[in-house]
Amino acid sequence: MPFGLMNAPATFQSLMNDVFRPYLRRFVLVFFDDILVYSKSESEHIHHLQLVLELLHKHQLYANLKKCDFGRTTISYLGHMISGAGVAVDMEKVQSMLDWPQPRNLRELRGFLGLTGYYRRFIANYAHIAQPLTQQLKKDSFGWSEDATNSFQNLKAALINPPVLALPDFEKEFVIEADASGFGLGAVLMQAGRPLAYYSKLLGVQARQKSIYEKELMAICLAIQKWRHYLAGRHFIVCTDQQSLKHIMLQREVNVEYQKWVRKLMGFDFEVRYKPGLTNKAADALSRKQAGIGLNALVSRAAIDWTELDKELAADKVIQKLVTTVSQSTGNVNGFYLKEGRLWFKERCVISQSSSFIPSLLYEYHDSAVGGHGGELRTYLRLAGDWYWVGMRRDVAKYVQKCLICQQQKASQQVPAGLLQPLPIPSQIWDDISMDFIDGLPLSKGFNSIFVVVDRLSKYAHFIGLKHPYTAPTVAEVFVREIVRLHGFPVSIVSDRDRIFLSLFWKELFRLQGTALKHSTAYHPQTDGQTEIVNKGLESYLRCFIGGKPKSWAQWLSWAEFSYNTAPHSSTKFSPFKIVYGRDPPQLLHFGRGQTPVHSLDEMLLERDAILADLQFHLLQSQQRMKAAADTHRRDEVFEVGDQVFLKLQPYRQSSLARRPFEKLASRFYGPFLVLEKVGKVAYKLELPASSRIHPVFHISQLKRFIGTAPVSPNIPDQLSPELELVVEPEEVLAVRQVHQGNSAHMEVLIKWKGLPTFEATWEDITLTSQRFPSFHLEDKVNLAGRGNVTHPGQGTNMKVFTRTRLKGKRDISNAGAIVSLEKGESC
Repeated sequence: MPFGLMNAPATFQSLMNDVFRPYLRRFVLVFFDDILVYSKSESEHIHHLQLVLELLHKHQLYANLKKCDFGRTTISYLGHMISGAGVAVDMEKVQSMLDWPQPRNLRELRGFLGLTGYYRRFIANYAHIAQPLTQQLKKDSFGWSEDATNSFQNLKAALINPPVLALPDFEKEFVIEADASGFGLGAVLMQAGRPLAYYSKLLGVQARQKSIYEKELMAICLAIQKWRHYLAGRHFIVCTDQQSLKHIMLQREVNVEYQKWVRKLMGFDFEVRYKPGLTNKAADALSRKQAGIGLNALVSRAAIDWTELDKELAADKVIQKLVTTVSQSTGNVNGFYLKEGRLWFKERCVISQSSSFIPSLLYEYHDSAVGGHGGELRTYLRLAGDWYWVGMRRDVAKYVQKCLICQQQKASQQVPAGLLQPLPIPSQIWDDISMDFIDGLPLSKGFNSIFVVVDRLSKYAHFIGLKHPYTAPTVAEVFVREIVRLHGFPVSIVSDRDRIFLSLFWKELFRLQGTALKHSTAYHPQTDGQTEIVNKGLESYLRCFIGGKPKSWAQWLSWAEFSYNTAPHSSTKFSPFKIVYGRDPPQLLHFGRGQTPVHSLDEMLLERDAILADLQFHLLQSQQRMKAAADTHRRDEVFEVGDQVFLKLQPYRQSSLARRPFEKLASRFYGPFLVLEKVGKVAYKLELPASSRIHPVFHISQLKRFIGTAPVSPNIPDQLSPELELVVEPEEVLAVRQVHQGNSAHMEVLIKWKGLPTFEATWEDITLTSQRFPSFHLEDKVNLAGRGNVTHPGQGTNMKVFTRTRLKGKRDISNAGAIVSLEKGESC
């Protein structure tokens, strides 16, 4: 066949199809003189080659051995790399696209788009990426722009690492995922979850005005038409996020536009399934990219004086030099370009690094309601969406670090400051002791608290039952009776800042005896960590053995003390009993059932043996940890005298069990305050306001370094407990009631708390309220009563509720108002 004939290619292709028709698409593909033979195994491949070569010999067609490849697992065919994994682009062909120079005219642009369009099935979102270039193809529209440059580079980048598309398997079902947005259409042809090809198309101006239903229908029709050679004659699935299209072929009332698109689907066997956009990600992404339309800023730029800004830019020599360089270039220079006479960097307006507008911008993007006092990264990303100046990241970091509101209101994300400082090791037994209370226990044998005293050297402990409310004289009497009579007065006592240990009586008693009182720093009970650990072990012990009888804890207290003192301590390796008495504790003989005729004794001894068998496990779980273990969760920090620091306080604590609904919104830190003195290695004395009622020495873990300029007068709440907890105090009494439970009765008052609304008033025991707030005189605080409903949860319990109106003259609540007897469920 001579060269140059118009019908020569078609004639030759027809010849090749006729020659290989028996094997075509069974194991042979033919495109002109490119013959591809594919097989599933080596032996099968040899047989297929033999059949192909016999056909060539029969029709006197000859192959060039130098251009043939045999037995390959990967082969280049028609610009594609075919392998067992699927179909990929031929990187030799791609290299010519990567080396393609920037088009200078319409002809070069068409050549580039024609070359990249050949591989568009491998590029998701191809139509959107190439949109700025395809716009140049319109008549008299060629004019290279920044968007065209970006599109040109993005197409090249997309071809560097294209996906490997699966090969179609005509024994499996095809799936089309189609989607439409306001600006384009997208679809993916898939099999078994792997993509075979991508398709995307930008919508014209008129098509964008159609309803979303019509756009989704258009996406389905165009995708089926695109891949009809795969789908014709086979059942396939169409997935769309438009649920109304599930019955696309069954609708009766349709318009002309609908009929036009549905006619294109006649003859195809398919099923439409609904798939939400969140799960239809591939097609959804292909249709979503917005072409040439920017996002409006949430923060207004109305406060910017553009005239003044231009003056600052004109006075900045560095920026003017960059403007000159960019203006002399045809494209952008390292991301910088000119737009409307101003310098921009990657779609961000460039301003001088010394601009007077920077503080205003930082305030607007950080302190405003939109900024929301975000962190360094969040503020920077929000600001970097619109603006650029040299050193912007550094300026944002400094501004956020110095923000007073952020320092006060945000919780610290660092580990606690201050490495563990062990107390000095005592030289004599029972010279140095520690003590604490365990409160909040149910009444058991007349006790509802435990007084815990521990020798710091031997670790020997005494657990003494107390009845709450206790006072300094009563605790001192118990201390002399149970501790001093056995061990004498100690040289020093380590304790927390409990009101008993801070009372004048307690301090004066031990001053006269020459005992040094060592209190923990404010809100840092870890100073007396030894007793805290013993408390935890004791509480764990009692929980294990009281079972469902919490009021029986007192009968186990003596056993708990004996068990603790006779068990080896993890730090001393000896039992406290052996250290104090110089010998091993006496062994309790194992008792067997039936060894005594006294039944009650038999049961008690058996119970004792069962308890002792389990003691070691429960007590050794709560021993001390060494300094190295503690320091792994701490950081070392040092403050100097004259530094400004914030003070961490507890949220509000109300005397009642009623919870405040806004504890999480309470301030985390107060201050800043001046460091006056360093006390030890990890405690500091602060300059607190004269009205403050708290101890001025604090552990370093409760302090945070202040950054910025300190305010004139630091803030600190007036109502603080010695434990640095904000206490809500009572304001007035709204009602009084008498509650009868069995043969006993007690009085309760309905308290309105300061700063809280009336509906948060709570019923409190009148005796405990008087003890907790001695300066609050109940007889002067009675206001109004009978508000709301009062019900009692107890079955068959009577309550006498005293109500009154405001009286003139005397204010006595003893016999005011009426007495109402209430049964369960009734109210007054």
